[in-house]
Amino acid sequence: MKISSLETFVVNVPYTHDEVSSRIRRSGVTSVIVKLVADNGLFGWGESCGNIANAISVEEAVRYAAPFLVGRDPWEREQAAHDYYKRGTWDRRMHTANFAFAGIDMALWDLCGKEAQQPVYRLLGGARREHVDYFYYLERGTPEEVERQCRDAVRRGYSVFYLKTGIDRRQEEAMLEAARAVIGPERKLRIDCNEAWTVNEAIRTLNDWDRRFQIDFCEAPVPHDLPESMLEIRNRVPCAIAANEALGREVDVLRIIRSRCADVLCFGPYWVGTLRRFMTMSHLAHLEGLAVCKHTHGELGVAAAAGQHLMLCVPNAVAGNQQTESMMAGDILTEPLAIRDGPLWGRIERPGLGVEVDETKLMSAREAFRRDGQFVPYRV
Repeated sequence: MKISSLETFVVNVPYTHDEVSSRIRRSGVTSVIVKLVADNGLFGWGESCGNIANAISVEEAVRYAAPFLVGRDPWEREQAAHDYYKRGTWDRRMHTANFAFAGIDMALWDLCGKEAQQPVYRLLGGARREHVDYFYYLERGTPEEVERQCRDAVRRGYSVFYLKTGIDRRQEEAMLEAARAVIGPERKLRIDCNEAWTVNEAIRTLNDWDRRFQIDFCEAPVPHDLPESMLEIRNRVPCAIAANEALGREVDVLRIIRSRCADVLCFGPYWVGTLRRFMTMSHLAHLEGLAVCKHTHGELGVAAAAGQHLMLCVPNAVAGNQQTESMMAGDILTEPLAIRDGPLWGRIERPGLGVEVDETKLMSAREAFRRDGQFVPYRV
């Protein structure tokens, strides 16, 4: 089997409501979809996960990989990645390169799984669990609106709830109080500050909020490119601390692990470029006693499926992995994902990534991008 062509599609799919955090206000997902066609008639799908600053730049970085892919056996994934990063000199622009190559890598795994007639999770070493558990992503609102969301989520079986913070402390306290009152003491309540606090503010706030609301973990309370500030917080608060924004390369993940500044690594394959790198970093974290939570900042079904295969396999997966499937107004797949209406997603037994792209939906989503431009993370 040899790769005969590479195609890209920049697509828009809206949310049912805006995603709001201390960093962004966004109305949907823009992703770069990758299609690799092989000379045996098989094709593989990947997603260079969206909601980056400039989708076209990522599409161009994907297209740049064609000379390192066309004519190559898809099973030579690691050599293809090496050639792209080293010979193509993308190792000097690692963040963009990782987002781009992640979609290529997914498509390579999809092709290999289809040729072997095996799901990707088996090629990764086999499943460690029957199901992966995903969180309920709370929409910001009044206490009454939060209570309504929580009642609905409890009814549907969610055990982990996630709220963006770092915007308005009083409003967030009211939302957390409302959520805890409905979900009870046993279910997990997590917050994500997106680096909005200072060290002192984080320490005071987390000590207070953990006492009042029993916080499971706080993601990115402060900037952590320099991990010392996160380490100080971790040493002085009772709740666990999760790292996210500073995990943009393998060396960054390794630095956070070695620094002991976080209990949980919240990242995905598009942070580090390939599924194998994600697995390697997850195993290193496991050896250091740290957990892994699959991250998303907005993704469609292809990237979600790749993440599902990974989280079936890693030894240290948390409950309540991140998803945006439940807030998407649509997708590009022929069938909705298992986590559309509930928290559990089982083993994917179809070959490759195990999902199929609906090309009519794909073309419609590409036209939406061409007509409207990408979903930007800000309001002007």
